[in-house]
Amino acid sequence: MISTALDKNIHNREKFDCTIVALNTYLKLTANQQSLKDNSRTYIIEGEDDKSIIVGFYTLSMISVNLEKLPNKLQKKHKNSTSAGLIARLAVDKQYANKGIGSLLLIDALQKLLNASDTVGFAIVIVDAKDGVKSFYEKFGFKSFENEKNRLFISISDIRASFMHQK
Repeated sequence: MISTALDKNIHNREKFDCTIVALNTYLKLTANQQSLKDNSRTYIIEGEDDKSIIVGFYTLSMISVNLEKLPNKLQKKHKNSTSAGLIARLAVDKQYANKGIGSLLLIDALQKLLNASDTVGFAIVIVDAKDGVKSFYEKFGFKSFENEKNRLFISISDIRASFMHQK
């Protein structure tokens, strides 16, 4: 499955339902506006037979990072870093739940962020996990920030190593 940029003229945002109101509302009302303002980018996986169907989506952006909340080793290595890639949202329509789509979306998001870091340089990727899904991200190597149980990070070097290992 290959992701594509959200296009309100093609993709039916109204039919998407991941059962989390905030994520549904973001996709329906805000994602396209934020992209037009260059604040974020939302990517989707289209339905196999119907390109208007949104199977799942994720949104990428950048965020300022407080290095003091990272492990000492990363603080020292990236002491001049002030920004990180952000997976701002990730959701799968309930009709496609438990079929590995979330993993495909996350891998695709990480690949895009890795490519971006090769161009502009940033050291980590952050995600704010919704309640109950922290373990999903931890399976991919994300670690918690100190004192922020649902804010997780993974280093670009770990992402790069993971993709190199897969080849």
